[in-house]
Amino acid sequence: MAFEQLSDRMQMALRRLRGKARLNEKDIEEMMREIRLSLLEADVNFKVVKAFTNTVKEQALDEKIYKGLNPSQQVVKVVHEALTDLLGGETSVFTLKGHGTTTVMLSGLQGSGKTTTAAKIARYVRKHHSVKPLLVALDVYRPAAVEQLVTLGKQLDIPVFEQGTSEAPETIAKAALDHAQSMGYDFIIFDTAGRLHIDTSMMDELQRVKATIKPDEIWLVLDAMTGQDAVSVAEHFHQSLGVSGAVITKLDGDTRGGAALSLRHVADVPIKFMGLGEKTDQLDVFHPERMAGRILGMGDMLTLIDKVTENVDESDMMNMMEKMMSGHYNYNDFRKQLRMVKRMGSLGGLMKMIPGMGKMMKQVDVDDKQLVFVEAIIGSMTEKERKKPNLIKQSSSRRRRIASGSGRSVAEVNRLIQSLEQQMQAFKKMAHMDPNNMNPNQAAKQIAPTQKRQKKGKGKGRGGFRF
Repeated sequence: MAFEQLSDRMQMALRRLRGKARLNEKDIEEMMREIRLSLLEADVNFKVVKAFTNTVKEQALDEKIYKGLNPSQQVVKVVHEALTDLLGGETSVFTLKGHGTTTVMLSGLQGSGKTTTAAKIARYVRKHHSVKPLLVALDVYRPAAVEQLVTLGKQLDIPVFEQGTSEAPETIAKAALDHAQSMGYDFIIFDTAGRLHIDTSMMDELQRVKATIKPDEIWLVLDAMTGQDAVSVAEHFHQSLGVSGAVITKLDGDTRGGAALSLRHVADVPIKFMGLGEKTDQLDVFHPERMAGRILGMGDMLTLIDKVTENVDESDMMNMMEKMMSGHYNYNDFRKQLRMVKRMGSLGGLMKMIPGMGKMMKQVDVDDKQLVFVEAIIGSMTEKERKKPNLIKQSSSRRRRIASGSGRSVAEVNRLIQSLEQQMQAFKKMAHMDPNNMNPNQAAKQIAPTQKRQKKGKGKGRGGFRF
């Protein structure tokens, strides 16, 4: 995941201050040295690093913090605020037109992920803003790009306007505007052509397209893997086109994140969205404050809540809770619960959004494939077995048949049975607790499985997953 190395280094630098009743100048200098190195290693522009560290140092040495109570927490607050400001300050939102069609022109170099991003944005605005989107293919130099956009449009049931590769991009753009007006589309995304590097012909073409469609937004799609080069690209595009925002792609990969940290400060381009995978639902609004919290190990509960609200139906969740409390929870419900979790994204990524879990997750091997294995086991059960878990528990021949049918081991089937039982026991205890006399720490001890039980599930390979 992006920023992982930066996050580790910055958290280590701040951790050294914790627990100290008083700070001296040497403590601050050591912290700033670590932060400076961590930012440079993350490929952040050196001018940005200098400005950031000067700001943090100046505020960290302020007399109120320097001699105040719990100075380490106040320094963490200073770093968090400075990092939020570095990432852009407030969330950069875009507004739809009250009347008429909103037009967005995507630009960027070849290979940055423009075509996939166009489809992601179309899906996002249809879902969150209830608009009728239209995708327009303007990359006349690569037939594969046109075909890719058409394919993505079919997958999402979003129409794509294309006229092949024989017409000029500005001609296709004009025809697309007329088509959108006649068909009632109120959000158009123009996927323009890119090059391997910035050249005059590409910029001239983009300026002609801009003059034709007069877009409400011009978004630059940047590959996070390109590091500081992405900032240089942003500067060139901004000077030529007047870019209103950026979409950073591949932030789920092993990238150092320098582009995201430098973009606003150097190129004055706000980040609108971030791409977190190849799938069309893996696009999130970029929130600087939340990202700063993730980098500093504070979690991101707001994004986690957003994901739960977006992907989990409240009535389904309430029905499942009632089943758990009443003791009627079965494997059909278990599978439904797993699918709810899968819709929200990577299990490891979700866990890291919980404050304090980031460090713990480094010690645990979370493999989302294990969820697929669990579904395979449940899929090998008969409908009667899924509804009545005790049938499997009481029959070793049934367990062997299920293991054989799912391609997993009997030990894994047994662990699934144990996991279901532990969930049932935990919720039965909760159902009998008096909320008025409940001690949270005591309740957690009663509900949580013992450490010995957890350790038994350790291991790797075919039978190594735990629930």
